[in-house]
Amino acid sequence: MINPEIKITETKLLSDNWYILNRVQFSYQKENEKPQIHFREVYDRGNGAAILLYNSIKKTVVLTRQFRLPTFLNGNKSGMMIEVCAGLLDHDNPEQAVIRETEEETGYRLQKVEKVFETYMSPGAVTEILYLFVGEYDQSMKVSNGGGLDSEQENIEVLEYTFEDAYAMIESGEITDAKTIMLLQHARIKGLV
Repeated sequence: MINPEIKITETKLLSDNWYILNRVQFSYQKENEKPQIHFREVYDRGNGAAILLYNSIKKTVVLTRQFRLPTFLNGNKSGMMIEVCAGLLDHDNPEQAVIRETEEETGYRLQKVEKVFETYMSPGAVTEILYLFVGEYDQSMKVSNGGGLDSEQENIEVLEYTFEDAYAMIESGEITDAKTIMLLQHARIKGLV
């Protein structure tokens, strides 16, 4: 398949209350066809980074639990989600951001992380690229209780599970977050824990 010719013809700001929501008009032309005009709403919340913290000796992982309004609005009765540590880049590079977020959310200060891959999580509507990492932790790296920042209204519970228990939580439906599932599967495939 030959790539179509794309031309952005108009971008209209619909909201910049929390993040940016634009209505984009574009021309999409396939080879040997007339251009078609399309309209899409596109949500730009910035790029993010996420990390699976693992301990290869104890065979454990650190995850977080917090309230996520969109899941509550879409049928998650408690609104609580168990996830890997994650956050927006906020002008940092992905590695710096994930190290910062790890300390803020979990209380672990990492010196080294390994990038696994990057992915678009919802490419039909959201511009975000999510950079996924793994990092090994041990108790000597614990510098605070974590829990997130009050200034960001975060109320994050730090959880430690055996890897096998965390992995089983995918099948039981206790873990439904895509980035968390991908990173747990990566850890299983690579034999990290």
